[in-house]
Amino acid sequence: MSDSLMLDSTPDPQPEPRFKVVPEGRRQTTSYSAQSDVIGAQEVHLTDYVKVLYKRRWTAVTAFLLVVGSVTVYTFTATPIFEAKTRLLIETEERNVVNFKQVVDEDQTKADYYQTQYNILQSRVLARRTLEQLKLWDKAPFGGEERPSFGKWILGAPVAVVGLFKKAPETPAANQVPDAGETADQSKAIDTFLKHLTVAPIRNSRLVDVKYQLPDPTMATSIVNALAKNYIEQNLEYKFTASKDASDWLGARLAEERKGVEAAEAKLQAYREQNDAISLTDRENITVQKLSDLNAALTRAKTERIQKQSAYQQLEQLQADPAKLDTFPAILANTFIQQQKGELAELQRQQAQLSEKYGDKHPEIIKLKSAIQVAQAKLSGEIGKVVQSVRGEYQAALSQENSLNAALNAQKGEALTMNRKAIDYGVLERVVESSKQIYNSLLQRAKETGVSGELKSSNIRVVDAAEQPRRPVTPRTALNELLALFGGAFLACALAFFFEYMDNRIKTPDEIRAHLGLAHLGLLPAMDQKNGKYPLLSGGVPANFSEAFRSFRTNVLFSSAQEGARALVVTSTAPGEGKSMVASNLAISLAQAGQRVLLVDADMRKPKAHEIFGCKQEPGLSNVMVGSAKASDAVRKTAVSGLWVLTAGRIPPNPAELLGSARFREFVNSLKAHFDWIVLDTPPVMAVTDANLVAHHATGVVFVVGSEMTSRHAAKRAIDQLEQANARFVGAVLNRVDLTHNAYYYSQYYRREYSTYYQQDVQSKA
Repeated sequence: MSDSLMLDSTPDPQPEPRFKVVPEGRRQTTSYSAQSDVIGAQEVHLTDYVKVLYKRRWTAVTAFLLVVGSVTVYTFTATPIFEAKTRLLIETEERNVVNFKQVVDEDQTKADYYQTQYNILQSRVLARRTLEQLKLWDKAPFGGEERPSFGKWILGAPVAVVGLFKKAPETPAANQVPDAGETADQSKAIDTFLKHLTVAPIRNSRLVDVKYQLPDPTMATSIVNALAKNYIEQNLEYKFTASKDASDWLGARLAEERKGVEAAEAKLQAYREQNDAISLTDRENITVQKLSDLNAALTRAKTERIQKQSAYQQLEQLQADPAKLDTFPAILANTFIQQQKGELAELQRQQAQLSEKYGDKHPEIIKLKSAIQVAQAKLSGEIGKVVQSVRGEYQAALSQENSLNAALNAQKGEALTMNRKAIDYGVLERVVESSKQIYNSLLQRAKETGVSGELKSSNIRVVDAAEQPRRPVTPRTALNELLALFGGAFLACALAFFFEYMDNRIKTPDEIRAHLGLAHLGLLPAMDQKNGKYPLLSGGVPANFSEAFRSFRTNVLFSSAQEGARALVVTSTAPGEGKSMVASNLAISLAQAGQRVLLVDADMRKPKAHEIFGCKQEPGLSNVMVGSAKASDAVRKTAVSGLWVLTAGRIPPNPAELLGSARFREFVNSLKAHFDWIVLDTPPVMAVTDANLVAHHATGVVFVVGSEMTSRHAAKRAIDQLEQANARFVGAVLNRVDLTHNAYYYSQYYRREYSTYYQQDVQSKA
């Protein structure tokens, strides 16, 4: 085909594109590289973190040096602080010299005893006493002016600057009322004194360390020893005062109790005299004994009466039946009655024998009848005597029971009267005994308290007195530097990863695949304009730049198996990402591969093609669309073999309407009859809608992403807009990658030794 093209003829129908893409989606698989895998399926390696640190190395180094430098300045310029320490033993119970419990130490076994002692060690009274003893009111840091160290001045300078814009805080002396007997200066000195004091109990023991920190080791030693001494003396004074107060109180109570004992004894004696209660105890014992004896006698009498009454009642029942009466025990046991019954039976037998011989009027018979009557009369008389005897015994037993019952009731009344007297007597006697016990207890306690007041022993002892410290406790140079190193390293890493986390710009091909779902077509290094000239493959660019575009071209070529012309839209998310430079060099690289290529500058708002290739802007695409110029006049041959360019032409007022017209679509289709590749440089997607209109009819879209320029959210919205226009994506290319400053960060995609190989390859071709 000649250089002069006949573009006004109607082209043959073009076959449908056969790109291996998914029209409705963004994720696609190409056959040119395994880099199209989704990043989510890859395992994060330790080198990924190293790359982040390398990329943010200046931020990390700055933070590290700032921390280490600040700590170092403070460590070597701060005033050294010395710590003096004394160890005290605080017993819960004092070792007694006499065998009694002290009044003062009764509550020392309580759980809060040690906490009370620790608070006493930190009391203002003890601090004031120590300051007065050592005469430290006018000495620094309590009363004099303390000169700040250089390190404190350095670290305090920012705070002082900020303080100029804030209301000055009130000092303790200004907003607090000093304690009674303290001036404002003394209150401030005591506050300073307590600020440097530390009380540290030793766990699971009765020992406590009293520590004091000051820049002056001699003063710190004297203060902590004086504080321990004053604490012990104050404890002894407290015990002495408590013992004295207890003795005075016990003396007053003894006088009152003595009067109470005397009054109780007088009442008891008066009661004895009025109620003859001298032998009340013996009389009470006799009454109780009599009551017991009468009760036993009454029980026996009642038992005997019951027996007699039973025998009498039985005899009364048997008198009506003579046959049964003979069975009564008293009658059976009477020998006279049994003798009379035998004689009567004998007489009756004789009468029966003589009656057979003689008649009833026979003298013998009459004599026997008279003897029988006499015997029966004796027998009846004797039985009557037995009955009378049983009745008499019953009546006697009943009378005895009634008599004993009356005597028992009388004795009970006497016992109750005696008990009432004993109760009153016992109440008075117990009052006397209780008063005596209280008096004796108070008397003994008063003697013990008097002895304890004379004892000057303490349950607090100094185990280790403070010695003058040889080394300061702060600043600890080695520890501070070690902490500064670790702290600086931690802050450096934290800031690096924090900024990396907050930075949502696309920086690597993996992020293109992960966040945009597009295939990665290439990684293009950053190139600056020199002398106002754009970096073109045909204008002598570095070897790595040329090789990056060759790789990009190869991926584009293999992204489609279509035979025939293909129209590619080159666009980006926002301006400044280098889409025009990418489109121009892509067209050059395709032409260098032996393809017939037309570069169309479809960005009729800010055209760049005429500047890049150094040709006139008019006539161009806009002129052809409005019919003011022919396509054969607008398409120009470039210095690159096989490459033509169609500039934007005059900037129209309605670029979107021109690009979305049927005339533009037919014009692009007509170009396919004369070129293998048509590269359309369109405006950014998020700026205007031109790219969406052109991409709807293009064979594929190459999406340009500026490295560390475009946020993933903006790029994703741009992709979404292109998808809504039914655009078919070839893939995305990462442009303007800073391989010089971030070589290690992009080491998995590019290494410096590759450039040496490129140079050798170029020299061998030359």
